[in-house]
Amino acid sequence: GSESPLNGTDVLNATAAKFVATPEGTALAYGSLLFMALLPIFFGALRSVTCSKSKNSSDMPETITGRDAARFPIIASCTLFGLYLFFKVFSQEYINLLLSMYFFVLGILALAHTLSPLMAKVFPASIPIKQYQLLFTQGSGEAKEEVVNYEFDTKDLVCLVIGGVVGVWYVLKKHWVANNLFGLAFALNGVELLHLNNVCTGCILLGGLFVYDVFWVFGTNVMVTVARSFEAPIKLVFPQDLLERGMDASNFAMLGLGDIVIPGIFIALLLRFDISLKKNSRTYFYASFLAYIFGLGLTIFIMHTFKHAQPALLYLVPACIGFPVLVALIKGEVTEMFRWVRRPHPLHPKPRSLSISLSTAISSSHQRLGLPEGCLYGEVIGMNP
Repeated sequence: GSESPLNGTDVLNATAAKFVATPEGTALAYGSLLFMALLPIFFGALRSVTCSKSKNSSDMPETITGRDAARFPIIASCTLFGLYLFFKVFSQEYINLLLSMYFFVLGILALAHTLSPLMAKVFPASIPIKQYQLLFTQGSGEAKEEVVNYEFDTKDLVCLVIGGVVGVWYVLKKHWVANNLFGLAFALNGVELLHLNNVCTGCILLGGLFVYDVFWVFGTNVMVTVARSFEAPIKLVFPQDLLERGMDASNFAMLGLGDIVIPGIFIALLLRFDISLKKNSRTYFYASFLAYIFGLGLTIFIMHTFKHAQPALLYLVPACIGFPVLVALIKGEVTEMFRWVRRPHPLHPKPRSLSISLSTAISSSHQRLGLPEGCLYGEVIGMNP
């Protein structure tokens, strides 16, 4: 059977007795996971800068305020416990069938949004670009309300078709490559479109989830139960037996998207802070990016040394906050860093609750579809075949 991590950013190496990962296989798996985690953070942060300046309503970021950040660990805990009770009461086959359909739609939209800037560059100029609109409304006359307003053009249509092919591949085969394509798209959308309004908010969010993570991983069996029952592309996976079995490998090391998106939105914030200083340097961005590599590397090292589950945010949060603050202390810019507030674009809507923001970022910037709040928190886990 397969185990899919959902909540609790922990590292666990639970390989079956019949398969012992070779040192080369393990090194390749965790090295690949670390590399894959860096892609959505790096490119998502760069795209968040463009996104913050965008005048296009479909590409507007969602702002996370201090109140949202403080509330989020409580909402995530309630969602996690709700899912735990749900899996106890109902058959997990039916739940996972519903989730497969749900993430099939979300994945296509997220992948299409991820590919759209690339498609804009490579799309042949000879092909005419037509505009399309998918509009669902409820009510009539003056009481008419928009439920879905999805605007797209020929380039977006090609992206949606590519996303659809990956989606069908994922639903039918649950192949790890298709899972990773969706996972990377979700993570990149999250980092690009979720904007913390200041560094204090970032510290509140990371601090709250640090406590949430440690409590649910070490304090109860809720995290493990939900993680093993939940099948959705909310983690990146890489087989430890790839060298022996090729693309049919089935003994996976995993990294949950929460370990990427949560530190990632803080790293993206620091890149925008760097740009606001107008000093033509990216000191804080690089400091936090290196901190992330150090934190995740340390998590994997400790897991491998002690052969015991480790919550990744236990190491990522102190590193991602500590490194940039240390740099600010050395440069004498601590006050400036903590006083800096992201000025919303005048066209941007008012900040919404984090639950709406998360769902927006994950589905795509165009489509306002919901994602259960607990769903971003995953684990790095060695999986039984």
